[in-house]
Amino acid sequence: MPDPVYVLDDLRDESAELDALVRELSDEEWAAPTPAPGWSVAHQIAHLAWTDATALLAATDAESFAREVEKAVAAPESFVDEGAEELVVLPPGELLVRWREGREELQRVLRARPAGERLPWYGPPMSVTSMGTARLMETWAHGLDVADALGVRPEPTARLRHVVHLGVRTRDFAFGVHGLPVPEGEFRVELVGPDGELWVYGDEGAGQCVTGSAYDFCRLVVQRAHRDDLDLRAEGADADRWLDIAQCFAGLPGKGRTPGSARG
Repeated sequence: MPDPVYVLDDLRDESAELDALVRELSDEEWAAPTPAPGWSVAHQIAHLAWTDATALLAATDAESFAREVEKAVAAPESFVDEGAEELVVLPPGELLVRWREGREELQRVLRARPAGERLPWYGPPMSVTSMGTARLMETWAHGLDVADALGVRPEPTARLRHVVHLGVRTRDFAFGVHGLPVPEGEFRVELVGPDGELWVYGDEGAGQCVTGSAYDFCRLVVQRAHRDDLDLRAEGADADRWLDIAQCFAGLPGKGRTPGSARG
């Protein structure tokens, strides 16, 4: 598991890159539709701001956060959209300030917490490192949608290693949330990073394997592209099935994207 300071530094940089993409947008560009049905650029940033605030609540007030979990359980298909709607009505400048202030406060709180402390969340409790990784993953994923709406292709960075790590670790969750039996044994995962370095997970002798582009693997596990449009290959029936259902975010099974809909 990476050092939490390292992860939080990368989360800060990932957020700053997305911030630079949206800070000079016109009101019309904030309203531009993204690939997520019904979500504009403003919705994407509003969702990040809302989730940062929720993560901050989890880290500082477990009792209040438990009540938020109850709301999620009561409305599992709508509570995420409702969270974004609470903030998307703000003027773009105010929304941007709200996101900036929330993510900075979350950084401050997480950096002050012991690395091994477990924080409550919608699934199992998470360490500070895991919370930082999850926030980076979501920031990057929503940043993809924003970039798509603006006709921009962000340059992949080594920060994607965190998303790959999360995608590999959530393999069993992806099978479970789809009601499928969890495969026995681990898979071998060999992915080429943005700088050409090979990122490897699992034993060399594993019977099943996934290989290809780290960038494309990340787009798969955040469900921003269909596997047919990605440079990924699977050896073994279970590994092949994983590429159909991979999901590294908590909650119900995502609907994913249709073949041919992804850019880049």
